[in-house]
Amino acid sequence: MHLEGTLEPATVVSLARNHGHALDEDTVRSRYATRDFSAFIEAYKWVTSYLRAPSDYAQAARRMCEQMLAQNVVYAEVTLSVGVMLLRKQDVEANFCAIREAVEPYEPRGLRLRWIFDAVRQFGPDAAREVAQCAVGLRGAGVVAFGMGGDELSRPAAEFREVYNYAAAGGLHRLVHAGEIGGPDSVLDAANILGAGRIGHGIAAAADPKVMALLAERSIGLEICPTSNLRTGALAGYAGRADAGLPDHPLPKLFRAGIPISLSTDDPAMFDTTLIGEFSTLDEMGLHKPEIMSIAEGAFRGAFLPQGDKSALLQAFRAKAQALRL
Repeated sequence: MHLEGTLEPATVVSLARNHGHALDEDTVRSRYATRDFSAFIEAYKWVTSYLRAPSDYAQAARRMCEQMLAQNVVYAEVTLSVGVMLLRKQDVEANFCAIREAVEPYEPRGLRLRWIFDAVRQFGPDAAREVAQCAVGLRGAGVVAFGMGGDELSRPAAEFREVYNYAAAGGLHRLVHAGEIGGPDSVLDAANILGAGRIGHGIAAAADPKVMALLAERSIGLEICPTSNLRTGALAGYAGRADAGLPDHPLPKLFRAGIPISLSTDDPAMFDTTLIGEFSTLDEMGLHKPEIMSIAEGAFRGAFLPQGDKSALLQAFRAKAQALRL
């Protein structure tokens, strides 16, 4: 989940007001009503333009935490678009400090957060390295991974090999968006060239049995975002049909191939979804209750946490599931 993608229309209106701009919620909703990837990127650029000061990020973070608590989320790794902050000449450390202070009161309420600093692929390797340096510098403050989003077709993975090696040497996990609008080769490059431990989306892997086998063998997890895939046109691209729907989603195929899967919302406010809503899509895909439970557990197993912390979270989940007779 991207923090910037959690900005609900009312929050965007409030942020705009902070900077002297008059917006209404219907305008925000109309900007969010995307049906292809390029339109989504434009909407994302537009909404993040209202995150200008540390106080804006703090406001967004508090609202995000309230959203997650309402859905019984106990742990999340949240992506921050640090590449965008740097492009706009913002003070990354000041923004991050404001975010951390804003979310601190939510940990006693049962919500634990860690952070992924995200570069923008089309900005190139030099800009990505600057993001990685920020991430390594703040690793002790809760940053657990370096990631890269944006347009995966804009630049080859090989351009970012050294940046990812630097992030890994600095003690960070490696994450990259791949196989969303790109093909199976994009997923393969994420694994072999960038050393990704998890891949955002990765649905194109389902088109190549060899890529699926590699992901399963190496236990490289996929963060699957069904509603996002519908709204960005990624699912239509994968299926080769403009009218592709949830029954066409390759999540069941990927899961049944032994690939670690976690369910995610990506940009929930922009796509009008919730984590609860994403779990409801699994029924439409034909998954059975034991499979759905395994996918839920997969999020804990794939977390960028020490094994002891993951085990404790997983045990708590299983105890709650048993109490609810799931």
